[in-house]
Amino acid sequence: MIWNIDSFDQWGVELGKVLARQTAAELASAGAPALAHDSSTNTLMRRYQQLRKESP
Repeated sequence: MIWNIDSFDQWGVELGKVLARQTAAELASAGAPALAHDSSTNTLMRRYQQLRKESP
């Protein structure tokens, strides 16, 4: 505010929104989508999907 900088008007914030939408769609899908993230993120997403299938 002091330097007239809007912290929500930055390219990183917009990129984060795009990635979040993509990731949320992949996590919500019933099948096993082709994950195109880094290996750590892919592993976490697969683990989440596995746990989601196992829960009642």
